[in-house]
Amino acid sequence: MSAIVKVEDLTYIYNQGMPDETVALDHVSFEIEEGEFVGVIGSTGCGKSTLITHFNGINKPTSGKVYIAGEDMWADPKDIRRFRFMAGLVFQYPEYQLFEETVYKDIAFGPANMGLSAEEIDRRVQRAAAFCGIDSCFLQRSPFELSGGQKRRVAIAGVLAMEPRLLVLDEPAAGLDPEGRDMILGQIREYHKQTGSTIVLVSHSMEDIAKYADRVLVMNAGRIAMYDATDKVFARAPELLELGLSVPEVTKIFLRLREMGLDIDTDVYTVKYAVKTILAARAAAKEGM
Repeated sequence: MSAIVKVEDLTYIYNQGMPDETVALDHVSFEIEEGEFVGVIGSTGCGKSTLITHFNGINKPTSGKVYIAGEDMWADPKDIRRFRFMAGLVFQYPEYQLFEETVYKDIAFGPANMGLSAEEIDRRVQRAAAFCGIDSCFLQRSPFELSGGQKRRVAIAGVLAMEPRLLVLDEPAAGLDPEGRDMILGQIREYHKQTGSTIVLVSHSMEDIAKYADRVLVMNAGRIAMYDATDKVFARAPELLELGLSVPEVTKIFLRLREMGLDIDTDVYTVKYAVKTILAARAAAKEGM
């Protein structure tokens, strides 16, 4: 596998040279392999959003480099537009960015700016709408007639229609009810499975990160505190708690069981894995009797 994202000694300073100068990212280096599903977590103000806006050139490094598919994004600043089509970014509450007369036109906006043919634009709109669970009967309706959850799906479909190699989502399920949350994240997982695209998901929900991510990047004060496979990160639950982060509720239960004297693994981060761990502990106990 090759790296779709390579961040090399990245530093970003807000208001450099001013009295309120703030170092948002401090010599950050890591790689994301093509096809991975990476979760990004960290407390408020840790640099998560600043980091991901470097992936499509919204922010330019103060120092250091960002490579997308092996290319230095800022080697030629005039070429930055091309990278913005390679890395699709979905902001928090993306439905506030809807503006076209119809759902179809909103989804088609990105592909149209890529200079694609009408036939290719239509193919992409239909495919993206299907991925996001948007029925064709909605395509000619105004997006402003839709519910909040439906608008969210239209906004995400607009990014998917550009077919980016890297899809970056900043709290895509924020503010939705549990059913809407599961629908949005389930559709993103299905998109990942079917297309093989690389996904970067920023979320405050440890349950969501545990359920969907293959690897987890933990930010703290503008630096990387951890970056590893999901099970290995959540196995360090006490350290996450020290950083002011939460852990999945099921992990908290297993930490408590260990405190109560039960000899049981605590690197448990999903209910499915919890059941497997309990059954294994029960079998081991029977063998020892």
